[in-house]
Amino acid sequence: MSAKPIIKVAAICGSLRKASYNAGLLRSAIELSESIDGITIEYLDISPLPMLNTDLEVDGKYPPVVEAFRQKIFHSDCFLFASPEYNYSITAPLKNAIDWASRAPNVWANKPAAIISAGGGFGGGRSQYHLRQIGVFLDLHFINKPEFVLNAFQPPAKFDNDGNLIDPEAKERLKLVLQSLKDFTLRLQ
Repeated sequence: MSAKPIIKVAAICGSLRKASYNAGLLRSAIELSESIDGITIEYLDISPLPMLNTDLEVDGKYPPVVEAFRQKIFHSDCFLFASPEYNYSITAPLKNAIDWASRAPNVWANKPAAIISAGGGFGGGRSQYHLRQIGVFLDLHFINKPEFVLNAFQPPAKFDNDGNLIDPEAKERLKLVLQSLKDFTLRLQ
């Protein structure tokens, strides 16, 4: 009897804020993943990455913190982006991380991804649209459904004061995203 495959998901948050709702979504996703067979999620902290500057590439090598991040991306089966919306788009830290990992060779290529987001108004939906556009060039394959956007400020409370997801309905929706990402990843492998 062969072992069930384990899908390795790299979770990346576009917000660096300590009590970020989007980081809270990822913490909840990690917790929820324990109830889904065959999936494991690792949170990748993008805050140590320097701003993209090709002068930092010396003799074809990247700075050690960048190379470590690139290796984590390379060895992941798929990605879960938590993307807040800033000025109708993705955040600068997220774009920076994407750009570092897209430098030759592009370590994002040909892998599945899902996007989740929380915020006001559209709940980060416009950032998701821009991230999907970037994904076209990177050869990322995003799941289409279920979509996950969460208006964090609409009653009842969705998060506690530490940015932890407390809304049971949102947790169920998040679990459906994880299952869809797992299924899509297995189909593409």
